[in-house]
Amino acid sequence: MQFVSVRVITDDVARLAEFYERVTGVEARRPAEQFAELVGPSCTLAIGSAETMALFSAGAAVPESNRTAILEFLVDDVDREYERLAGSVPEIVQEPTTMPWGNRSLLFRDPDGNLVNLFTPMTEAARERLAR
Repeated sequence: MQFVSVRVITDDVARLAEFYERVTGVEARRPAEQFAELVGPSCTLAIGSAETMALFSAGAAVPESNRTAILEFLVDDVDREYERLAGSVPEIVQEPTTMPWGNRSLLFRDPDGNLVNLFTPMTEAARERLAR
């Protein structure tokens, strides 16, 4: 089995895709108005409209209701990303902070309220955990 993507359900695909394009620098593919995907080297962030849930199971996912998952992105320099994004994200939850497990982390919310973590491993042990 291979883990390949995370899909976020939203009421505004264009707005959320544009937000993640700005954050990641990756251009979203938009094969349909109701769907976009940002394809990275290790995983894809898919963005689907709430109306697409009818194709799966109506009401199974509800936009703007996530309070458990965090979308995480590995970056070269968390502090530089903080300076770049400050003022352009809806809410900074945690300014860059070095965590006990060795990552320096910036936590903010996307326009739908989903948590996003940009992190940089700061210790050798943290870097080793990411080695494949």
